Amino acid sequence: MLHIVLHNPMIPPNTGNIIRLSANVGFHLHLIEPLGFELEEKALRRAGLDYHDLTRVTRHSDYSAFLEAVKPARIFAITTKGQQRYTDISFNSDDALVFGSETSGLPDDVMSTFAPEERLLIPMRPNNRSLNLSNSVSIVVYEAWRQLGFE
Repeated sequence: MLHIVLHNPMIPPNTGNIIRLSANVGFHLHLIEPLGFELEEKALRRAGLDYHDLTRVTRHSDYSAFLEAVKPARIFAITTKGQQRYTDISFNSDDALVFGSETSGLPDDVMSTFAPEERLLIPMRPNNRSLNLSNSVSIVVYEAWRQLGFE
């Protein structure tokens, strides 16, 4: 099962949308603490609707704890600092896709663990900073799921 990893998510509706997405594609969602909200927040519940019970969501105390618990075969950072497009990768069902915080992206100590070819970029027009987190996750996850035959 492909892993969606949110490192220090800050905005409840984004995470709620990603919970809903995870339920609909059957991928495992991992939340790396600290979180910028409580999982019981109304905004999170509203965005995730009743999908929280239909997906697998696991909290990890930090990035190292995630790596130790999951041991993914391959890990990709989705970042504006990526050097190759997410569409240039052939995804496998046991890959992990790591997304940084809405406010600051991935911290340097986490980003430094990724080789340049493991840093994937979603193309955008020049001079734009970034996309919304839940939109970014949707874009990459649906490409990975497509490649996996929507299984």
